[in-house]
Amino acid sequence: MAVDATGDRMRTTALLATCLFMTVTGVAACGAADPSPAPARPAVSPAPGDHTLHLDWQGVERNYELHAPPGYRPGRAIPLVVALHGRPSSAAKLRAASGLDTVADREGFLTAYPNGIDGAWQATGRVGVVDDVGFLRAMVEHLVETWGVDPRRVYATGFSDGARMSYELAVNASDVFAAIAPVSGPFEWGRARSDTGYKPAEPVSVVAFLGSRDRIADQISYGLNRWHRHLGCTAEEPVWVDQGRTVNRTVAKCADGSEAVDYVVNGMGHAWPAPTDHATAIDAGVVMWEFFAARQRG
Repeated sequence: MAVDATGDRMRTTALLATCLFMTVTGVAACGAADPSPAPARPAVSPAPGDHTLHLDWQGVERNYELHAPPGYRPGRAIPLVVALHGRPSSAAKLRAASGLDTVADREGFLTAYPNGIDGAWQATGRVGVVDDVGFLRAMVEHLVETWGVDPRRVYATGFSDGARMSYELAVNASDVFAAIAPVSGPFEWGRARSDTGYKPAEPVSVVAFLGSRDRIADQISYGLNRWHRHLGCTAEEPVWVDQGRTVNRTVAKCADGSEAVDYVVNGMGHAWPAPTDHATAIDAGVVMWEFFAARQRG
């Protein structure tokens, strides 16, 4: 079959002319991608109130909610509490359940509520390619540089899977976090039983909360015992913190100078302890902040 080269040249010339005309008039044509970049997100200026911030990490745009108390002033050093949601859940749900914003407003600290990918957290060394320890490090670094966070006073808490992730931060980012407060979640879920070397390189104190009727109470208690063993902690006798004997507290002193304190709430299931939701004498947000405020790195 003969090829009509003249016809092909004419069609090509016409197509190029059409493309040129549409490009000049500002119309995208000929299947070419629009070369203009996506509009940049507006910068979030440090100020009191609620903000949504974004951070590119490992090629993925991550986001987190940030609450700054009414007394926040840009440039003035301020503590930070990183609060990690459970699985599957979200930053917004943890904010609503924990009441940490109220504590932050009264005590004067920033609270960051990051969102995990697909509502979950991945730790260094676990299955999957997401390095959430690295993401949370980068988030803290950004807040230190732009929001005036005091790098000596950075803390983490979390519920359920977020509690498990807070332990991972204590081990893998002990140079960032001064103390953690895991709520209804275990240490070393799935770690080898003989791996007693899995512990923070620098002292990180722990205040943990669990319910006696939690469906994973045995795992949480076992994890606390492992933390004691790894850190060489010696526990005192438990004491009741209220006359109604609804909450008991155990304090353990550890070989590296840190402390491991746990509160057991009688009758509570898999939940975040707060007097508004449970007949207890404890509000986890209030208690953990008192614990955090007495500790800093360095």
